[in-house]
Amino acid sequence: MNAPVSPSAAACPVPVFDAADLGEAIESVRKSVGLPQGARVVAAMSGGVDSSVAAALLHAAGYEVIGVTLQLYDHGQALKKTGACCAGQDIHDARIAAEKIGIAHYVLDYESRFKDSVIEEFADSYLRGETPVPCIRCNQTVKFRDLLDVARDLGAEAMATGHYVERAVVSKSSGANRAELRRAVDRNRDQSYFLFATTRDQLDFLRFPLADIPKPQVRDIARQMGLNVAAKPDSQDICFVPEGKYTTLIDRLRPQGREAGDIVHLDGRVLGRHEGITGYTIGQRRGLNIAVGEPLFVIKLDAEARRVIVGPREALNTAALVMKETNWLGDHETLEAAAEAGLPVLARVRSTRPPVPARLSLHDGQVEVVFDTSEEGVAPGQACVLYDPADEDRVLGGGFIERTRAVDYKA
Repeated sequence: MNAPVSPSAAACPVPVFDAADLGEAIESVRKSVGLPQGARVVAAMSGGVDSSVAAALLHAAGYEVIGVTLQLYDHGQALKKTGACCAGQDIHDARIAAEKIGIAHYVLDYESRFKDSVIEEFADSYLRGETPVPCIRCNQTVKFRDLLDVARDLGAEAMATGHYVERAVVSKSSGANRAELRRAVDRNRDQSYFLFATTRDQLDFLRFPLADIPKPQVRDIARQMGLNVAAKPDSQDICFVPEGKYTTLIDRLRPQGREAGDIVHLDGRVLGRHEGITGYTIGQRRGLNIAVGEPLFVIKLDAEARRVIVGPREALNTAALVMKETNWLGDHETLEAAAEAGLPVLARVRSTRPPVPARLSLHDGQVEVVFDTSEEGVAPGQACVLYDPADEDRVLGGGFIERTRAVDYKA
């Protein structure tokens, strides 16, 4: 499932790229792959235009390409559901694209692994009062762990995906070469936020052929190559959630999440009742169904006590956060070493927001991200992705937000 991309960069200019010159695109792919022609490359094909073009350009660049599509779920409506991937019509589209390109193509049934690693965790996260990002989980587990193993079993020298992100090999002062993760040339489509959990070992094996090609030109290339998916809509919703209604899925998997509880003001007043914390997220204003004469927002979710805690907008301001399940790609030996050194970073707490200045700190043995200026509505379960202030395209790593520390708020 290709992760939805951030709309926050809509005002960014689209990089210049001559889509009419397929030769330029092919050379760009050869540069990003960095392997001799004839090398075997497994292309992950979700059935969308991006992964199909990536596979087609790899083939045109002279690589031996094997397309692999994962069947991840099987909702009854998935066959014709638009804006999804990895089921029904999408598998059919991937197969047709592979035939057009002229490459081998395999479909692997990963429904059970996807359910255990992504769907169940998605439901559990909401039950804990978090706001999860299942696209990151999918990349972190099924795609960049299990599928990489499949690629190696097939004798591939690399695995390629259609993500908009760059892998750059740089020479370090030690003389060794190291692969870095960087934002894509087309900032409108950059997906680095969703790939922060990519490890060094995975990055050594992965390739991203579309790193230097803007999305409009990707569609032009698909049309020039006669691919069936040239005009196919991009994935937008969470792929395994029918009609985008995540509460329907959670109610079925975790009905205890619909247990009623109190809606409580920060000052301790009980303002009303709710029908389950899984229906709320940090920063939410609409649908609280309480009338107190002032705008109130969800400030915190107390899952254990089944309380939805609300307050004024200024109470959403966050001074710092603690991460869990971290991944480190920076120059310090470990994330903890970087935190002990007080490393300045740019921190991005949602895919729709730009990175903001912060610094790493080590507090009681845990890594904190301390913002230079408070961030509003930081939600546990989301990712905090770190970028290099000296090279803003470079991804330093990140983690999932475990908890936050609020700016001192006085009612």
